[in-house]
Amino acid sequence: MPDTTSTSAPPAGLRRVRLIVWALVAVAALALAWLLLRPASQAGQLQSVSTGVAVGGPFTLTGADGRPFSSTQLAGKPYAVFFGFTHCPDVCPTTLARLAGLRQRLGQGEDAFQILFVSVDPERDTPEAVGKYAQLFNTPIIGLTGSRAQIDQMAKQHAIYQAKVPDAEAPDGYTMDHGATVLLFDRAGKFVATIAPEEGDPAALDKLKRIAA
Repeated sequence: MPDTTSTSAPPAGLRRVRLIVWALVAVAALALAWLLLRPASQAGQLQSVSTGVAVGGPFTLTGADGRPFSSTQLAGKPYAVFFGFTHCPDVCPTTLARLAGLRQRLGQGEDAFQILFVSVDPERDTPEAVGKYAQLFNTPIIGLTGSRAQIDQMAKQHAIYQAKVPDAEAPDGYTMDHGATVLLFDRAGKFVATIAPEEGDPAALDKLKRIAA
């Protein structure tokens, strides 16, 4: 009787396993090709986890003088945006003071880039309040506030978390929880980078040089 073991087809179960493995390899190859070939602008773009939209966009809030302040007033100017509130005990004053110091170290004057302080506490932070708070740092800072709806929209556009938190020991019985990241925009109003609280000054200065160029 002839020997046919060398020519027999593999069992059906083994064939299914091989097909699955080949399919997984093909998917992995396609994913790798997409990562390597996608445009650099997509690779470097920070997006909102909650909304899936690009960070930034047109806005209109209220300035310290009580007048509307529009993003169009920043046309052609690089700027840094920080969301906080005037009753903040630590992160907000520390961050604004740091931005003021970094701008001074940049050595290009106070017009190197604009600093925007956007209040996430419009119930307490009136235009006058944000104006006086901005003056504490002895450098030009644009203090902005607005209605609750305007602030919520602005925070959503910029992918910044913010929430009112009950606190019996805080003024008025509450405090504000918010993201502490600084957002950097170039002269075209395009989002280009962030400065995190734990990030070193050399790296932060490099980013600021890029938007101030």
